[in-house]
Amino acid sequence: MKILMIHPHDLFSSQEPWTIRIKKFAAVFKRNGHDIRMVYYPLDSSRVRYPFKRDGIEYFPWSRKVGLRPLLNNLKQARQLGAWADMVHLQKCFYHAALPALCAAYLNNKPLHYDWDDWEIKIFNHSAKQPLLIRFYLGMLERVLPLLAESVSVSSRRLAEECRKYGVPEGRIFPAPVGADLEMFNPGVSGLRVRERYNITGEMAIYIGQLHGGQYAEQFIRAAKMVLNRRQGTRFVVVGDGYQRQELEKFSQRLGLEGQMLFTGPVPHEEMPQYVAAADVAVACFEANDITECKSPLKIAEYLAAGKAIAASDVGEVKRMLGGAGVLAVPGDAGSLAETIIRLFEDEPLRKRLQLKARQRAEEIFNWENTAINVLKAYSGEKQGTRG
Repeated sequence: MKILMIHPHDLFSSQEPWTIRIKKFAAVFKRNGHDIRMVYYPLDSSRVRYPFKRDGIEYFPWSRKVGLRPLLNNLKQARQLGAWADMVHLQKCFYHAALPALCAAYLNNKPLHYDWDDWEIKIFNHSAKQPLLIRFYLGMLERVLPLLAESVSVSSRRLAEECRKYGVPEGRIFPAPVGADLEMFNPGVSGLRVRERYNITGEMAIYIGQLHGGQYAEQFIRAAKMVLNRRQGTRFVVVGDGYQRQELEKFSQRLGLEGQMLFTGPVPHEEMPQYVAAADVAVACFEANDITECKSPLKIAEYLAAGKAIAASDVGEVKRMLGGAGVLAVPGDAGSLAETIIRLFEDEPLRKRLQLKARQRAEEIFNWENTAINVLKAYSGEKQGTRG
């Protein structure tokens, strides 16, 4: 099968790490004998030049500049690529990718698959005040794309419910939770180099996430303060970057956590397994809202694959993903989170049992191979459930 895949962000920038999903799908599709062409939108306009090939996949960098001329140029190229494809695969609903995807599919009478992994309009509204017109178009596209596509893959049960509310037939909705790279993240990876780099010798808890709207590092920081009131010497590590980083660092200092709370800044994804491996407890904390209800969090899939003891908030897909391979805290409650972290530090037999079960969950369910194969089944309309 010839698959044209379109993503609205930069596949090769650490500033937009949410492209991991489509890149992993493409790699699995390629290994299964399919031809892949991938359209993406570089942050740096100087990189919008010519198509290139890497690891057997053809990449087409297009302009994301606002304006009629760039859009018309992209639509023209989309029509040409759509003529080549057997299937058009779109992830996310941003107009500069969604309109070319619709053009590629509809003008060439080719099926469109929509991969819905986040409730984008909710994230968009939460992040900052946005122009009304942009919000309107984003919300409209996210509302109609599931209806316009021949098949829809969803990362959560909540998004599946939204599809049903919109009127998408049940037979066109397919589960596609987030996954992990089982070779990249595994219990055999050493975290010694990370511990040496930051001079960490005792127990350590890690939080991974982009430090911007819709993330919950502040809850982790508050919980750290509570843990340290009872367990001196524990180190807490925040891995990630974003516009809230400086504010969070100042907040940590106000709580008197200098020396105990470490902010690493941006870390390349290929180095992330070493950071996870260095930790005794991996944390995934959230509040309960529409955004978190719709997610199957990548960090949890990667914690599972790494065989970590996990402290996580009981919201959305989290409990189903863990399947007993972690300890749950009340969403948005730093005190509850602190208690789960302390419990994992103090109970070594529990920690070891959870580590074994975590890896098992990743191997059986939450890995990119399983999810990508289910998306391939969605292309053909072959229904397959994802076990919980």
